[in-house]
Amino acid sequence: MDNPGWHAYHRANKDEARWSAPHRGPDGRFQPVEEVGPMAEPFVGGFLPPPSPNPSLGPQVPPKDASYFRTDGHVPSSTSWQEVSRTESTLSGSGGASSTYSMFANMSAVERSKHLRVARMSPYLQFMAGPLLRYDTVDEHGVWRGAAMIVTADAGSVYEPLPVLTYHWDPNFTPNGKLKRNVSSRTHGQSFDLAPHPADPLSTVSPGSPTNGEQNGNGFHANVEQRRVEGQELYVYYGTGGLPWRTFTFWRFMIEIPLISHEMKINYTINNGIELAFYVPGRDQNMRWAAYSCNGFSSGVNPDDFRGPGFKSGYDPVWMDLLAHHAEEPFHALVGGGDQLYCDSIVREPELQDWVTQMKPEAKKNYFLSDEMRLAIDRFFFNHYCQNFRSGAFARANSTILDPDDLMRSPVFNYIGSRGYFFFLLFQCFINVDVDGKDDRRHPFKSLIIGGDGPYIPYPSHSFLSYLGPHVYILLLDCRAERKKDQICSHQEYKAVFARMAALPRTVEHMVLQTGVPVAYPRMVFLESALDSKLNPLVALGRSGSMGLSGFVNKFNADAELLDDLNDHWTAKAHKKERNWLILELQKYAKGQHVRVSIVSGDVHCAAVGVLKTFVKEKKRPDIPPPQDHRYMVNVVTSNPPNGVITMVSTLSTKTHRTLHHADTDETMIPIFERDPDGSAPKSKYIMGRRNWCSVRWDPQTGDLVWDIRVEIQKGNGQTSGYVVRAPPPRWN
Repeated sequence: MDNPGWHAYHRANKDEARWSAPHRGPDGRFQPVEEVGPMAEPFVGGFLPPPSPNPSLGPQVPPKDASYFRTDGHVPSSTSWQEVSRTESTLSGSGGASSTYSMFANMSAVERSKHLRVARMSPYLQFMAGPLLRYDTVDEHGVWRGAAMIVTADAGSVYEPLPVLTYHWDPNFTPNGKLKRNVSSRTHGQSFDLAPHPADPLSTVSPGSPTNGEQNGNGFHANVEQRRVEGQELYVYYGTGGLPWRTFTFWRFMIEIPLISHEMKINYTINNGIELAFYVPGRDQNMRWAAYSCNGFSSGVNPDDFRGPGFKSGYDPVWMDLLAHHAEEPFHALVGGGDQLYCDSIVREPELQDWVTQMKPEAKKNYFLSDEMRLAIDRFFFNHYCQNFRSGAFARANSTILDPDDLMRSPVFNYIGSRGYFFFLLFQCFINVDVDGKDDRRHPFKSLIIGGDGPYIPYPSHSFLSYLGPHVYILLLDCRAERKKDQICSHQEYKAVFARMAALPRTVEHMVLQTGVPVAYPRMVFLESALDSKLNPLVALGRSGSMGLSGFVNKFNADAELLDDLNDHWTAKAHKKERNWLILELQKYAKGQHVRVSIVSGDVHCAAVGVLKTFVKEKKRPDIPPPQDHRYMVNVVTSNPPNGVITMVSTLSTKTHRTLHHADTDETMIPIFERDPDGSAPKSKYIMGRRNWCSVRWDPQTGDLVWDIRVEIQKGNGQTSGYVVRAPPPRWN
């Protein structure tokens, strides 16, 4: 549904001076805002990339690009560009320079000019991020509902009239298999090109051409339906110091498309700029969708370690593989499972340094939250989201902070958590609670389920129950807003989501539950207990800073860093009771509603499949066949990249857990990795420590939900091998 892998590289406009953010001078002090000339090197997402130890210093307004000065009104299609990009990246394997030369060698100057010309937005908008797409659901009338969002720099944009999104489709155009296209084999040249994007001033496209018979040179066919929706001002971010030329507006565009018998391609533009597209299913069609998590890299990981030849960053290879599959047969939705954005680097913000370096937890807990610190925290989240979303990370993500109650209630931590959740709702859910309210019966997003208030943040939980087809729904459970050390979700949230699930049509056969961390996964109780012990010598040495082990404990309460991750798990001691209750409730729901429940999760930096099933006490009796077993639930884990705990998890993955034997439930892992992606013997048949994503489809022949875990064959090469597990339809009496 969206374009998760685009890049946005910018260069300064030599004819235009710009205003810089506050920055450190040679003496280490902050310098005032000043007018500066063009930047000497490319910058990403409208920001100068700071050296890794430095803080974010405020958003840089991107320069006006060449399209601003374009005089014609032609709006090119992204389809033609995608074909050119694929051609360029496969030409003779000789790299970007030679393929570009061969493409332009026989063109006249006029033809080259037309080819490199980009669509001009009118009125012009300077993008900081977007367009981002968000799928909501399909309502009871068969209307597909979703939204787009952009973030624009006010100083360089024209809002008279307000921004407008125009989208169109041809209801009489039947794909007849044309949606499935063969993609040329890819080679590793000097660069892999992505489709153009409005946030990228260096985007270039070939002149518009008819796409799938939808348009001709004179305009639309008579049967094309077109709609226009004016942007809603969702939020205004005031940059450093609240200066008038440093304000940025979030615009939301609500989209509604009545579904028909077959799937359709929806083309859209904002202010008549570059044309983009997404696909919607037929009214009686179950969606093709993809799942992923941990697109981001934590502070201890070098992204370049995952960047193979021909890629501009370590983020790109697996995303390019997903986009190649999308080009062959388009996905209708993309489901993110958390950790798309790591916020570890917030501790580098200069205004927070005195708080960060407080040695005593009591001093940190009672530290005064100044206005300067508030501005710095907001600046960090805004910059961090814009910078990362412009370079391709887009999905629903969860907060990464989990610490004991007393510390979370401290002024600084409380504000960090509150603003983190605010910007998560804004950037990833397109929701501003102050604008949209807290009543899910009158909310613009119909899939929303409002739960209980968070213990540390001034917002209730936001879960979503979305249609993925007449036989499939997905529940995206908010496991962050109400989270405490001894609670993941409140009873109020559980009551609300189960009531909404029970009201679904009887045609539904599959309910997918999306949770940030897996429910069925190997335990690490021994490690958890060891790290939690005050007698652990590694923790003691880390607290004292001896033997170079200061990084073993976190900066906030001197607990073991890894313990934070372990406490996050459903299988942690503090959450075990809630987890077991949830499993039994899901079993009751499955049996009562005659629905197969499956779980998709991320966070744990590997690919794996856990399974819950009926416990057969007699050893000689076979298991109940999965279609007849209402307790049978697969927990598909798709998560990146591997970390140091993978080896330990692998050794624990063969264990069958007796935790729920009293409730006739067995739990284990499925050994689906019979071979390594490169064909060699696997290190583990249960856990795969390579970058991965998952393709999901409904099989019309069997009624199965087919999970195809796509695992990178070689690190950084951008090609994957598939491992399939099936969730059967409910066939018990």
